[in-house]
Amino acid sequence: MKNFIFDIDGTLLDTEAMYIKSLQAILHEQGMDRPYAELATTFGIPSKDALIRLKVPNVAEVLALWGPRTQDYRETVAVYPGVKTALQQLRAAGANLAVMTSKQKFEYKRDVVGKGLADYFTQHVIAEDVAHGKPAPDGILLAMQRLHADPATTIYVGDTDYDVQASKAAQVTFGFAGWNGKQPAGFTPDVTFKQPQDMLKLL
Repeated sequence: MKNFIFDIDGTLLDTEAMYIKSLQAILHEQGMDRPYAELATTFGIPSKDALIRLKVPNVAEVLALWGPRTQDYRETVAVYPGVKTALQQLRAAGANLAVMTSKQKFEYKRDVVGKGLADYFTQHVIAEDVAHGKPAPDGILLAMQRLHADPATTIYVGDTDYDVQASKAAQVTFGFAGWNGKQPAGFTPDVTFKQPQDMLKLL
């Protein structure tokens, strides 16, 4: 592999608490108390899809509140241990690195740029760049186009079923970010990385 495209949430950054605690607070204020564990089952998929899956009745209203409320919990965000070192080593070995995320522009700046990750990548694709988000392949295909990459030498590293579906549709290898401490839920990865440095074995 020479081209590595990364998801962000649950892959490079531990952002679960920021998103789930903010959603939990909004729902509580609207008289809907939901356990953290229940809400966390939707972590990593686009926000609207998560609310629909959770059967939240007023999706549009909650969606409008959710993004701004995450600001109250941004101190909970952390880069997974070993990620920055692995990214630096991949770059030094000649790999092409990009990110493809469902994050909007303000989230990308807050989280990816804010946590010092942006400089490791030569390309990035965010929600506003594509007409169809994951599980559609549009984002991965655009990232490959910008990297001048081909599917046979490209891997998408993520953590959810949506990431798997997008990878298959784009005909690239899917790598599971097993360093996040979770187990694949309902899917089988092409390859699982227990630690970020394991990615170097694919070069």
